[in-house]
Amino acid sequence: MTVGGVLRDAAQRLTESGSETPRLDAEVLLGHVLRVDRATLLAGPEAALGAGQARDFAELVERRAHGEPVSYIRGLKEFYGLAFIVDRRALIPRPETESVVELALSRIATRLTAAPRDSGSRLAIWDVGTGSGAIAVAIAVESRRRGHASDIALRASDSSREALALAVENAVVHGVADAIEFLPADLTDSSDSLDSVDLLLANLPYIPSGMVPTLPIAASFEPKSALDGGPDGVRVIARLIAQLPDALRSDGEALLEIGSDQSEAVLALVSELGSGWSSEVVNDLSGSPRVVDIRRGAA
Repeated sequence: MTVGGVLRDAAQRLTESGSETPRLDAEVLLGHVLRVDRATLLAGPEAALGAGQARDFAELVERRAHGEPVSYIRGLKEFYGLAFIVDRRALIPRPETESVVELALSRIATRLTAAPRDSGSRLAIWDVGTGSGAIAVAIAVESRRRGHASDIALRASDSSREALALAVENAVVHGVADAIEFLPADLTDSSDSLDSVDLLLANLPYIPSGMVPTLPIAASFEPKSALDGGPDGVRVIARLIAQLPDALRSDGEALLEIGSDQSEAVLALVSELGSGWSSEVVNDLSGSPRVVDIRRGAA
């Protein structure tokens, strides 16, 4: 068996099973088995596979053919240039969520340079519903690279202790476990008394309940609680927005990921907070509404 031959057969099998990206799936899975990147794989289509390698690859292809996400099969997902451990304990990080990280890093830089902070005071940041820890870990790693890790205090919480354990694993892998406080909480409601923060981040469930069963079969392997945003898709987001007066400091800010058709609904929820609050929608790189920026203390 050759690389080219098994890839051709696997792509055909995945096409028949309904995969949206059959050739890419096959290449990624074979690269995983052979422990090489795609470029190396594609450069040697005539390379031979051992019987054990072919068997392992066939098993992975069947898992994918039955709908299991490639990221769960590999146990890894790339996010913001980092490799994250992923499994059924938490949602697989999506590329769109990198918009939250980019905006958060921009806000952190602005706040740290706008005015000197009190001695011993650090910028407080809270990643609510952290899941795999992708947002918090990416910010911790990038802050360390930029040289201001000691100027921020990161907190990450989740209502699922299983997801929280996965987030801790990812923080350990990237060497930032000591830079993040992990704790269980239902949004911002915790058994512990928690201080308010300067910057709150969240990628909460925002798929309407009725649409969850219509998602690609791969989504059925992910925790439903990480996808289902209630009948209107914004029920969980609405709960968090109602908690912002207690969670944010007087000049605090929240960055919440939303569905591309939810701008008006979420902005209306912010307006219910009353005077002293402002909000705007930020588009992602594709031009779709992706993040609602909510600010306290605005005129």
